[in-house]
Amino acid sequence: MSQAPVVRLQNVTKVIGKRTIIDRVSFEVRPGEVFGFLGPNGSGKTTTIRMIVGLMGMSSGDIHIGTHSVRTEFPKAIVQVGAIVENPEMYKFLTGYQNLLHYARMNPSITKERIQEVIELVGLQDRIHDKVKKYSLGMRQRLGVAQAVMHRPKLLVLDEPTNGLDPAGIRELRDYLRRLAQDEGTAVLVSSHLLSEMELMCDRVAILQKGQIIDVRSIRGQDGDAATLEEVQFDVDHPDAALGIFEGSGRMVDGQLALSLDRAGIAAINRRLVEAGINVYGIHVKTKSLEDQFLEMTGSETIG
Repeated sequence: MSQAPVVRLQNVTKVIGKRTIIDRVSFEVRPGEVFGFLGPNGSGKTTTIRMIVGLMGMSSGDIHIGTHSVRTEFPKAIVQVGAIVENPEMYKFLTGYQNLLHYARMNPSITKERIQEVIELVGLQDRIHDKVKKYSLGMRQRLGVAQAVMHRPKLLVLDEPTNGLDPAGIRELRDYLRRLAQDEGTAVLVSSHLLSEMELMCDRVAILQKGQIIDVRSIRGQDGDAATLEEVQFDVDHPDAALGIFEGSGRMVDGQLALSLDRAGIAAINRRLVEAGINVYGIHVKTKSLEDQFLEMTGSETIG
């Protein structure tokens, strides 16, 4: 699978009056990646998403979807996008299938076989012939995702898709988005105020504050595990001797040797300690949650 970015923002700026709402924002999302967009209330998340999907113009900079510029080639760029901004709007007096059939008529390339594929992808095959007015909010969200991906977009943009969902609905949506990214190679850009869900759902996240990107970081590595470990503590029988081996890179925390390590480093340090004749009784990984990291970077600002 090509790793050329599906969407690339380059120094995107939005000025309204004398106020800079978005200030030189740059990031990219790759195929098959679920990319989270986080920020406190008023940080500019929805404004950025609106510029990506063409609901708002840029003051400067550019957004490329595939090889096409949103600024100069909007029809060619937007045809590669599926999006739900706020809530999916459906005809409630029609069935789920009739809604999908109606939207499919706008794109001659969508076959009935493809409609059935997306119905199964979002798990609505048992209820697709019920009227939408009988759907729960979670089911309407899934139907909205099905509608947004029928034309096989390279990019799926979802603005606060978990709003109003119960825990079961949130988990279902998370599973569908990860399956969509993995099975169809779709790049998914999703904003949410639920940090714990973003940590479970996303491969990487960008943190926006006062209209600027202050950090882009990985949540998990290629194997699906956490990408980085903040601190690892080793419970050993001779902590002072262990510290002497790693002088300059280790420190003592509650009588235990503590080092900053990635996953591969844990095994290497454990092996080195044993070879030095030091017994290791326990290894404790002290990771920081996405919420902890977010609050460290943004202070006490509320996310939303």
